[in-house]
Amino acid sequence: KPLLVEIHLVESRTHHALRNVPKAKASLTSARTAANSIYCPPTLQAQIDLMAGTLHAEEKDYKTAFSYFYEAFENSEASSNSDQSVLCLKYMLLCKVMTDSSDEVNAIITGKAGIRHAGEAMEAMRAVAAAHQKRSLKDFEAAIATYAKHLRDDPLVNHHLEALYDILLQSNICRIIEPFSRVEISHISGLIDLPLEKVETKLSQMILDRKFHGILDQGAGCLVAFEEDQQEQTYDATLQTLTNMSAVVDSLYRKAQKITA
Repeated sequence: KPLLVEIHLVESRTHHALRNVPKAKASLTSARTAANSIYCPPTLQAQIDLMAGTLHAEEKDYKTAFSYFYEAFENSEASSNSDQSVLCLKYMLLCKVMTDSSDEVNAIITGKAGIRHAGEAMEAMRAVAAAHQKRSLKDFEAAIATYAKHLRDDPLVNHHLEALYDILLQSNICRIIEPFSRVEISHISGLIDLPLEKVETKLSQMILDRKFHGILDQGAGCLVAFEEDQQEQTYDATLQTLTNMSAVVDSLYRKAQKITA
């Protein structure tokens, strides 16, 4: 039975590595079912919880993922698996960053568990949290470059930090272009301190995704912003009123027919 649990866990990890989350969840469910019928040692339970947290993080359910990573951390501590404890703690901090709770990262790192497992992994997450709090892309990139071993080389952390970087880049660009109706792309690039091509590509993506109303004037190298369409509420309300009145008249007509029949 313990071997069967491990087989299902390996299967779940393989499907996750292939980005097949539904099959990874199915394999994890099988592993849990098998684990429920036997005594599951803390080491194995930690691996199950770690995988569960990983899959919830993939679905952007970071609060549930945090609770699973915490359970995995507790079981890793019980089995004196220091390396896995550090990994779980790092993923817990990642969940806090992804839920805009970067201010709580420092509290966890300076807490009992953080002090016991102090090291580069904790400093890496502290740097990411600080950059996220300041909304600074430059600090974010510097943190990833400095602690590449713990951030870029970890598939789970790297995947979620890429999504976070994209959100930060978008929010920074929106903040910069907000006061302008027409602005040179090179000016945006200078303010945000990123290559011109990267900024231009991101602006194109934002326009196509309807995150921003405007066009790119490639000839002049400018971004032209449009006023957001103000939808007239009166028209919709009037249409709804007429629809309701029509339904009432139809109902009265049917009742009148029954009376006169």
